[in-house]
Amino acid sequence: MGIEAQSFASGDEFLRVFLAVPSFQPACVILDVQMPGISGLQAQSRLKASGLPVIFMTAHNDIGVRKQAMAGGAIAFLCKPFGHELFVKAVSAALQSGSYRKTQ
Repeated sequence: MGIEAQSFASGDEFLRVFLAVPSFQPACVILDVQMPGISGLQAQSRLKASGLPVIFMTAHNDIGVRKQAMAGGAIAFLCKPFGHELFVKAVSAALQSGSYRKTQ
């Protein structure tokens, strides 16, 4: 797809970089529900004010968690396993969801 991706060991690590490095402006973030450190839902909550589009990609298929993620503004909640086509559709939707710009 020609999209550059960067991975982080935890939600905490991502948030540290996101908040501390003004030049780091991802177009969207893909979170898991269960991650080392803070959960994906906690990371989503901390990112909400930024307007950064969030996609969840997880094996945690719980309707309550899905509802919480979507109510928090997630673009998509993908339960593993899923196909390439669904992933591409979710990322495309996130990239088209607006003109996010991080402000410091």
